[in-house]
Amino acid sequence: MEKYLVFNSSGFPILSILLLVPLAGAVFSLFIRRELLLKVWGLAVTVVTMLLSLPLYFLFDRGTYKYQFAELRHWIPALKLDYVVGIDGISLLLLLLTTCLMPMCILCSWNAIRERLAEFIFVLLLMESSMIGVFVSLNTVLFYIFWEGMLIPMYLLIAVWGGPGKDYASIKFFLYTLVGSVFLLVAMIMLYIQAGTFFIPQLMDHPFSFINQMFIFIGCCIAFAIKIPMYPFHTWLPAAHVEAPTAGSVILASVLLKMGGYGFLRFCLPMAPDAALYCMPVLLGLSLTAVIIGGYLALGQQDIKRLIAYSSVAHMGFVSLGIFLCNEQGLRGALLEMINHGITTGALFICIGIIYERTGSRDLRVNSALGMVMPLYIAFMSIFALSALGFPGTNGFVGEFFIIIAAFTRNTLVGVLLIPGAVLSAAYMLRMLQKMIWADSDGHSVHPVHCDKPALSDITWREGCMLVVLTIFVFWIGLNPGPLIEVMDSSIMHLLRQVGG
Repeated sequence: MEKYLVFNSSGFPILSILLLVPLAGAVFSLFIRRELLLKVWGLAVTVVTMLLSLPLYFLFDRGTYKYQFAELRHWIPALKLDYVVGIDGISLLLLLLTTCLMPMCILCSWNAIRERLAEFIFVLLLMESSMIGVFVSLNTVLFYIFWEGMLIPMYLLIAVWGGPGKDYASIKFFLYTLVGSVFLLVAMIMLYIQAGTFFIPQLMDHPFSFINQMFIFIGCCIAFAIKIPMYPFHTWLPAAHVEAPTAGSVILASVLLKMGGYGFLRFCLPMAPDAALYCMPVLLGLSLTAVIIGGYLALGQQDIKRLIAYSSVAHMGFVSLGIFLCNEQGLRGALLEMINHGITTGALFICIGIIYERTGSRDLRVNSALGMVMPLYIAFMSIFALSALGFPGTNGFVGEFFIIIAAFTRNTLVGVLLIPGAVLSAAYMLRMLQKMIWADSDGHSVHPVHCDKPALSDITWREGCMLVVLTIFVFWIGLNPGPLIEVMDSSIMHLLRQVGG
C-alpha cells in the first residue's frame, strides 16, 4: 500500500480524530439540558473540528498524487478488509469545505430551532462525522458505511424540523437516495468479486474488462447522478430544499450534492475509464439539459428558496459537464465549481433563512423593497447573487470559466450550447435582486420610508460574522484561485492519466 499512501511521520491520527470529535460531541450533546449550553456546545465542537482540519491545508504536499496523512488498521482480516483513510488534493478541498461550513450551520440555527434542540445538535454533528468519513475513506466498505450514514440524519433534519410539506419531501429524499445506494452497493460487490480487494486506489489501477466496466459504471453512475442531482433525477431536490431548515439546506447544497461529483471522480472515471468515455456523449447531453432546465425553472420561481434550489440543479449541471469532458480544464473547473457553489449557495440559503426569520415568508412579493430598510443585508445578498451568476472577480466566475473553456476545447457545439445556461443564471439572479431591492409593483420604485417595512431589523452581529467570512472566501477565491489549483493539480493530472483523456 506504500505505493499509494503517504503515512504521517509523527503517527498522529489526525483524520481519525476529525471523525471522532463530532461523533463524540454528538453523543455528549444528548446529556445537555440547558438550551444556551447546547448551542455553545454544538458551536464549540464544530469550531474545534474546523481548527483541527486547517493544518492539513498547510502541511499537504502539493507535489504528489498519493493519499496523505494515511492511517491503516486491520479490521476484518478474513475478508482482507482494513480501516484505511487518507486524502489527496481532491478530497482535501471538500473536507475543508465541510468543516468550515458546519459552524455556520450552528450559527444560522441559533434562534430558528427551539424544539428538540439536543436532538438537532446530535443530528448535525453525526452528519458532520459521516460527511468527513466519505471524503477520507479509502475502502469501499468504509465509504459505503459513511455514505449510508448521511441518509438518516438528513432525513431527520427534513422530517422533524422541516416545513409544512416535510413528510412528502423527506420520504422522497429518502427513497431516491436509498435506490441510488442499492445500485452503488451492487457495483461495489462486483468490484470486490472482480479485483479481490476493497482498497480504492488498487481498484483504480485494476484492468477491468469493458463489459465489467459498463456494469460498474452504470451502478455507480446512477447512485452519484441521484446525489448530484443530474437530470432527470433532480426532482427530489427542490422539495427537500424548500422544506428543510436553513442548516439542512446549507448542508444539502454545500456538501451533500458535492458527494455525487466526488463519487464520479473517485469511482466512475478511474475505475471504469473506457465506459466513461463511451458514455460521454449521453452524460454531456444530460448535463447540458440540467443547466438549461434548471436555469429556466429558476427563472419562473416566486419562492426564493425554490429559486436557489433550481439554480443548484443548473450549477451542478456545470459540475457534471466539467467532469465528463474528461480534460484538464474541465476537471479543474468542476472541482472549483463544487467548492465555489458550496460557499455561494450556502451563503444564499443563510440569507434566505435570515429574511424568513423576520417576515415568515420566502415569497419574493413579500420580501420586496428591502433596499431602504435592510441595506447591509441587501449588500451581502447582492454579493452572493453576483457570485452565483458568475460575475468576474467572484469565486463563481472561476469554475464556470474553466468549464466553458474545456467545453469549447472538447467540442465547439457543447460550448455553444452551454452559453444559454450562463445567460439564464444571470437572468434569474438579477430578477431576484431587482425584486428584493426595489418594490415589486413596477420593479423600480423604491419602497417608501414611512411604510411598515422599516420595522424590519438589519443583520445582527451573529449574522454579520457569518456573511463576512463567506464574503471573504467569495473574493479570495475569485481573485486568487491559484492556491486551490495547486492543491488539486497533482491529483487531477493522475486522474487524467488513469482515464486516458
